[in-house]
Amino acid sequence: MKLLEYQAKDVLTSLGISVPPGMVARTPDEAAAAASKLGPVAVKAQVPVGGRGKAGGIKLARTPEEARRAAEQIIGMDIKGFKVPLVYCEAALDIEREIYLGFAVDRDARANILMLSAKGGMDIELVAEESPESIARLYPNPWRGPLDFELTQLVYDAGLGELARPIGALIKKLYRAIPDYDALTAEINPLVVTKSGEVVAGDAKVEIDDNAAWRRKDLEQRYGALIEGDPYEVEAKKRGLTYVSLDGDIGIIGNGAGLCMSTLDLVQRAGGRAANFCDIGGGAKAEVVENALAVILMNPRVKGVLINVFGGITRGDEVAKGVVTARDNLKMKLPLVVRLSGTREEEGREILRRSGIEPGVNAWEAAQKIVELSSPLVGRSGPKGREGAA
Repeated sequence: MKLLEYQAKDVLTSLGISVPPGMVARTPDEAAAAASKLGPVAVKAQVPVGGRGKAGGIKLARTPEEARRAAEQIIGMDIKGFKVPLVYCEAALDIEREIYLGFAVDRDARANILMLSAKGGMDIELVAEESPESIARLYPNPWRGPLDFELTQLVYDAGLGELARPIGALIKKLYRAIPDYDALTAEINPLVVTKSGEVVAGDAKVEIDDNAAWRRKDLEQRYGALIEGDPYEVEAKKRGLTYVSLDGDIGIIGNGAGLCMSTLDLVQRAGGRAANFCDIGGGAKAEVVENALAVILMNPRVKGVLINVFGGITRGDEVAKGVVTARDNLKMKLPLVVRLSGTREEEGREILRRSGIEPGVNAWEAAQKIVELSSPLVGRSGPKGREGAA
């Protein structure tokens, strides 16, 4: 669950972290009313993705009328596939400097990582690429959390020694989001130092572990449907599917995490890039395959689809029936390559052939074939870009 900024700031407030006064506005009139109470404000689009400022989703307003105009422009706009439902009007800060602070799960290290940088206000990925030495890192003991001397060293390593006491205390509070809220990620960027010396969370991102959702019913009750992540992942979850969005142009369906990962590698080796992938799991029936293909095709970047299924519990003929039914029901005209192996593979391949779908002989050949078939479509957009040989 990716919380919106105002929701994340509720979490920070509960942890004892200072945030600027703010009010949620669902209409331009409410934004104007907020500005009349708060004074100059930043009117911020509430969507669970970064890059709002670059997309025009954050505007400064000195008067209620300016706040109204800003809200009129922001509410309803599209930011990275998310329609802005509301804005957060937050009192403007008198900024002296901006700092980055956050923690995340480092899956390679199998541990949480704390990161602190004096270069706040920028994307941390950009900072890591251009000046990685400016990011101080700490891997706290997972059982006891960060100790005071470790936090002091972290702050000094980031070149912020003069702020060791307030920032060290704030980091300890932020780290409580892990046991208190099952947070996978929490980020304050920028962490603002005002000209009066106060340390305030200028922005906030918090992501709660979906596996702990049963423990966080209070958040769902408080915020309801506004707690959403990637729209395609949300739809896949509703259909009981495991789905991940990526940034390429080839959709991938497989059964099992390992097979999906290896298929991603094969596509990349063949010169393509995956737009998304969907794991249909073991024993998938025709209906599951059809649902998976429907979700994969929701992403307009998809220029071709590769289905790679190894039949153990999953039957090849059931997968083939689902593929054919889905293609026909969805009126799919994009390139489609299917590799079937294992239980009832011959029956499945025959169903595909009778329906005009030539199955791939093996996974590597199938990956090469979908990259070749999809390449002429790359760069097209709109309905025409979604037409091609099935």
